[in-house]
Amino acid sequence: MSTTFETAFRVNNPATGELIQEVTRHTEEEINVALEKGHKGFKTWAKVHAHERSRLLKAWSRKIQDNKEEIAKVMTMENGKPLRESLGEVDYATSYIDWYAEEAIRIYGRTIPASSETKRIVVSRQPIGLVAAITPWNFPAAMMTRKAAPALAAGCTFIVKAAEETPLTTMTLVDLAHEAGIPKDAIQYVNGKGSVVGRLFTESQFVRKITFTGSTPVGKALIKGSADTIKHVTMELGGHAPLIIAEDADLDWAVAQTIISKFRNAGQTCVCVNRILVHENVVDTFAEKFTAAVSKLNVGNGLDESTDVGPIINEKGYDKIVAQVQDAIDKGAEVLTGNEYEIDREKGYYFVHPTVLKNVDASMEIMQEETFGPIAPITSFKTLEEAVEIANNTPYGLAAYFFTNDYRTGTYLHDNLDFGIIGWNDGAPSAAHAPFGGMKESGIGREGGIEGIEPYLETKYLSIGNLTQ
Repeated sequence: MSTTFETAFRVNNPATGELIQEVTRHTEEEINVALEKGHKGFKTWAKVHAHERSRLLKAWSRKIQDNKEEIAKVMTMENGKPLRESLGEVDYATSYIDWYAEEAIRIYGRTIPASSETKRIVVSRQPIGLVAAITPWNFPAAMMTRKAAPALAAGCTFIVKAAEETPLTTMTLVDLAHEAGIPKDAIQYVNGKGSVVGRLFTESQFVRKITFTGSTPVGKALIKGSADTIKHVTMELGGHAPLIIAEDADLDWAVAQTIISKFRNAGQTCVCVNRILVHENVVDTFAEKFTAAVSKLNVGNGLDESTDVGPIINEKGYDKIVAQVQDAIDKGAEVLTGNEYEIDREKGYYFVHPTVLKNVDASMEIMQEETFGPIAPITSFKTLEEAVEIANNTPYGLAAYFFTNDYRTGTYLHDNLDFGIIGWNDGAPSAAHAPFGGMKESGIGREGGIEGIEPYLETKYLSIGNLTQ
């Protein structure tokens, strides 16, 4: 039974509220046709030898780089992030394609010594089938290629639904894949409401795997929806990243790295710092240095070269940020800088100036829920044990950061923090060649690195008997 919904949606510039483009939503029938097309195309794509898949992926990467400036501009217009961040994301996106182009020719099987002289045991790997992806608005290029590249490298076919806030970047990348020679039934996109497309993906008999980056509640719904057909799932879900600054930390370096993590994409990233925990003996010094640096950040349209922090993606995101800041202030937090806003609800743009809050505590919403905005709350701790307890006191376990020059402190924090990604004196640990993913309610599986291609492969075991003549 079809669900009635609007046939098109508007993609607006979050910095101005202006219309960029109207995009047609695919009907349920069109989406189901695309799924069947991907399923049938798998029979052909899976047989393309690994070296050819590798060559095509490299050609796709070159196509993207040849159109880098255009893609980055589109990304900034629909997402709002500063243009230099968009340019960096294009490089980040192609780094995944480049990595998995190499991994395509390293999908190895193995021979296992048998327990009988009449037998031989062989283990082989094969692609899992049609992969359906749902990607977020905050990294519209990298989150797509991080899924598509290993899927295609493994021999899977791939279909993606991008966020309705930022579909244009994804659509462009898929078109470039076709220009590079990757078959149209091997990689496709569909546009539609998340609830509708998610249901069609999870119910489809043709989809063998769901990969999703987004909120934990949506991830849980997709996992439940996939249960009836026992689909494989990879889920990169929400986070609430702590950043711990030990007494011996290099505070100037910590300030610079914290700014990189906290304010990239206006704080609208799943791994950005959400809670800053500073040893009580250096909290005042850190807060002073950090506030001075944050106060220098420029807020504005991402197309302006001087912009450091762009707009909030939409009204819902803005309202959540304001509510968290006000809750913290009402409960005793001190505003060191920021708490300033430039918005126009009628036109549809929302700017939040980078804000530093001091003296936050566990009673405040900002210490319990992911903010997704340029707000930096600071609290203090006495002992490392206390810092770890505060950091781990969350259902999430995606990313964490700490700053110390003492290997004993660093080793202790690494061993005791329950997070899948940890930066030690590093505010930007993500890389295509490293596994990305979380613990607890932050997800299932890993993307990136040698681990990232595993979820797209099935293991087949062959036992050969009666070998003696």
